[in-house]
Parts: sequence; C-alpha cells; structure tokens
Amino acid sequence: MSNFTGPGPDDPYQGHRPPQPPYQPAAPGPSGPLTEAEDRQWASLAHLGGILMFLPSLVLWLLFKDRGPLTGVEAKEALNFQITLLIGYFAINFVATVIGFLTFGIGGALGGLAWILYIVGVVFSVLGYLQAKDGNHYRYPFALRLIK
Repeated sequence: MSNFTGPGPDDPYQGHRPPQPPYQPAAPGPSGPLTEAEDRQWASLAHLGGILMFLPSLVLWLLFKDRGPLTGVEAKEALNFQITLLIGYFAINFVATVIGFLTFGIGGALGGLAWILYIVGVVFSVLGYLQAKDGNHYRYPFALRLIK
C-alpha cells in the first residue's frame, strides 16, 4: 500500500507539475588535449593492443587522434600494421582452404603460417610499445599505409 494520497491542500502545485526541460544528453567524455604522460601512455597502448588484433588500435585512434600528437601518429601506424596483418590472415586462410580443398588436407599445413604471422605481429607490437612508451615514434618494417 502506498503512502501517496494524491494532490491535497499541502501540494503547492495542486497536482500540476511544471514542465521539465527537454532531455539534454551528457557531453561526451573529456575532450581536452592529453598531457605528455597520457599521450605516451595511449600511444604505447595502441601498439600493445595489436596483440588483440586491430580493434584496440582502431578505437584508440578514433578516440585520441585529435587529442594527442604522439597518440594520433602511433595509433594510426599500429592500425595500418594490424590491417596489413589482417589482410595476410585472410590471404593465408584463403590459399589454405583452396589448396586443402584441391589436395584433401595438404592445405592445412599452410594454416600454420597464420600462427607465424601472429607471432611476428606480437613481436613488432611489443617493439612499438617499447618505443612509444618512451615518447619515440615507431615505424613497422612492413605495413600498408591505408589510413593517411
């Protein structure tokens, strides 16, 4: 049972509430420039995120590209490298599937190349992380520069 009895003599609005202002969504998170330490942190994490494929570097590039000069450059570099690896994964899997279909199983051995490509990606991502955390730029030895 509710204690509310409805508008009564003590209700200053007599049952009529003033209109509420229209809904205003909250402003997005902080959008000011990054400090030097934050810039190095996010730039290095963009490289280290490559261990989890391209999504971390994509998100960090989209969120911080205009807020920190180092983060913008390094996240874009990491994203280009991860896209290059992704294209390599698709190519290896496509070739392995076609050869596997035609030769009844030999193409499965090519699938091991995807693991080698992943390990190479992890090694270069860690190297990029180590450089960016010190505020230095890192350029991957091979990457398609698709994001300018």
